[in-house]
Amino acid sequence: MTLARSAIFEEIAQIAKQRVMLIDGAMGTMIQREYLEEDDFRGEILKEHTKPLKGNNDLLSLTRPEIIYKIHKLYLEAGADFVETNTFSGTTIAQADYACEHLVHDINFESAKLAKKACEDVGKATGRRRYVCGAIGPTNKTLSISPSVEKPDFRNDIGAF
Repeated sequence: MTLARSAIFEEIAQIAKQRVMLIDGAMGTMIQREYLEEDDFRGEILKEHTKPLKGNNDLLSLTRPEIIYKIHKLYLEAGADFVETNTFSGTTIAQADYACEHLVHDINFESAKLAKKACEDVGKATGRRRYVCGAIGPTNKTLSISPSVEKPDFRNDIGAF
């Protein structure tokens, strides 16, 4: 562990001894409040993409970053100490459903940058440091049980990951 990373963990530990620290709430629910359409998920970078993309919330860090930044900022202004990156489905396994595996690095990188910027901006305005947590949800593929009731021995072929 690097010195800077150790210092941050120590800082958080000290704050947690003094008060309860709060993490943000659900990103997906806040995104739903925006009433977005297919074009919002496509943006310019995926204008000609062959698959539907609506519902792939992680893409919004690339196509509508202002929305993701705004959501982070709302949680921080409401008192959250931590915000999670908009990367719940930021894996090649999850993005394969949308044929967006090639964007996984960009999704994760840009999502982290947006969360960090929101933390820095709100921290500067309030005088209280805020923190970013990386978020990862479950994959949309099962490895341990069959997705088919008719074939209990069947497993999804997700390839090497």
